[in-house]
Amino acid sequence: MPTTQPTPTYLTARDVQELIRVDRSTIYRMAESGRLPAIKVGRQWRFPADEINVMLGGDFRQQGSPTDALQRLADLFADLYDIMVIVTDIAGNPMTAVSNPCGYFGAVSGEAEALDRCIAEWKALGSQYDFEPRLRPSHLGFLCTRAFIRVENELAGMVIAGGIAPDDWPPSPAEIEAIAAESRVSVDIITASINDVHRLAPEDQERLIDGVSTLAKHLSLILTADRTTNDPTRSNT
Repeated sequence: MPTTQPTPTYLTARDVQELIRVDRSTIYRMAESGRLPAIKVGRQWRFPADEINVMLGGDFRQQGSPTDALQRLADLFADLYDIMVIVTDIAGNPMTAVSNPCGYFGAVSGEAEALDRCIAEWKALGSQYDFEPRLRPSHLGFLCTRAFIRVENELAGMVIAGGIAPDDWPPSPAEIEAIAAESRVSVDIITASINDVHRLAPEDQERLIDGVSTLAKHLSLILTADRTTNDPTRSNT
């Protein structure tokens, strides 16, 4: 007797919007460009639930490893909001590559000492137990926000989103000199790339603060599932 294949389930744009907390126009653009799995039915986009679930880390085993799932989800989030994203452990050590880095960060982080300074700042973020995400200035002058990743009752990591120009960007020459000294790179490197940053309207900044919490919850599910799967002391009975 032939096996009956389950009927695929499709999500609407509104369903996807509620999952990843971005405006529908962004979802439509990503569907058009192929960055989100989707099919068009008449004039409406439909999104295969299984593939969206995988992209959101619902089954990281289909993606090779938890790290693959973290990277894929960070990449998706960075594309959706047009900002840069990195996932770190609670001590600030990177667990993923930086997704969608702005040119300014790319130029500065190419210097070894400057990258060490960034990691030190990420570590400091892990020790600041203000749990509500908010935009804050970084030592590079742009804005970033952070949300904690939890595994059961532990703070296991952070998702850090940033590279966002504040309202008074670019910095003054005196401020650039101070940034250069703090970040341990030359004034020339900063001056050449200072305008290559991400820019978000105020309403998009508000959505980002809400969305980064949602992203952290998805990442928490991935790491919790991995711990449960690989802990031999846990019973599945």
